[in-house]
Formats: sequence, C-alpha cells, structure tokens
Amino acid sequence: METVTISTKYQIVIPIKARKALAIQPGQKVQVVVYDNRIELILVKPIQTARGFLRGIDTTVERELDRL
Repeated sequence: METVTISTKYQIVIPIKARKALAIQPGQKVQVVVYDNRIELILVKPIQTARGFLRGIDTTVERELDRL
C-alpha cells in the first residue's frame, strides 16, 4: 500500500504501480465514492467496452411475470 499527499489544491497523484496495474491513461475519468470513512476511486469505462460481455448467457431461464 502506498501513501499519497494531498496538495494545497486538494489534488493527489496516483502512484505509478496503480496506474500501470489498471492501465490508467491521462484524461480518463474516475468516479469518486465516499464509503465507510474512506474515498474510493472507480474507473469509468466507455459503454462500448461492455459489448458482448453477456455472450453465452443462458436465456432459457424462466422469468417472473409482472402482476398488476
């Protein structure tokens, strides 16, 4: 685990090990989440990267019918 320092402008630098491990690029967006007394940064990926991730899913599963 690495430690970063908050600048006077409330900015931080993401350590190089984390940048390389997650392939973070300049200009990439992250979502900031405050959770249980901590800050989490979640990479925002383009919707196009999700294309095909359900390939091979079993679509024969019965589903509930909406009841009015």
